[in-house]
Amino acid sequence: MVKSGKRKIDKSKADNTKRRKTKIYLAGPLFTLAEQNFNASLARFLEGEGFAVWLPQEHEPRSNTAQAIFEMDVAGLDWADMVVACMDGPDPDSGTAWECGYAYAKGKPIVCYRTDFRISGDTKDAPYNLMLSASATARFELPFRASTAEFHRRMLAQIRKAIRTKKSGLLF
Repeated sequence: MVKSGKRKIDKSKADNTKRRKTKIYLAGPLFTLAEQNFNASLARFLEGEGFAVWLPQEHEPRSNTAQAIFEMDVAGLDWADMVVACMDGPDPDSGTAWECGYAYAKGKPIVCYRTDFRISGDTKDAPYNLMLSASATARFELPFRASTAEFHRRMLAQIRKAIRTKKSGLLF
């Protein structure tokens, strides 16, 4: 116990009242070594910033059946407070698209990002599939030759924006 003015503060209780970590499901393609390395690097960065991260590639042994992998991913989505999803490629990964749809149906904030400078969207305002870009709580697209530091800065800003939107009740 520590005396603070006239009140006594039990430090063990104070430590238990620390803010709960926001839990992020990190959605994106994981089929190449480059994709897996990028995903893992992003997960470690977000963890370093105080978030809890579910990275599917770290929970899914490839020896599992398709049904087991599906159930594991759904469990991860249910665990998460929000989804951060990669929209790279000529068309975003179909599994990632499904995960975003599931999160949207559950009322979870979605942050979509695109590091791929190629244009593949349906309209000028939708740089990729409009159902994905319109359902995102927050999103950003990086210009060609953006730095990793710029990516990280923008990622954190959009995650914070999505959290504020959820807390304000403006989600959907």
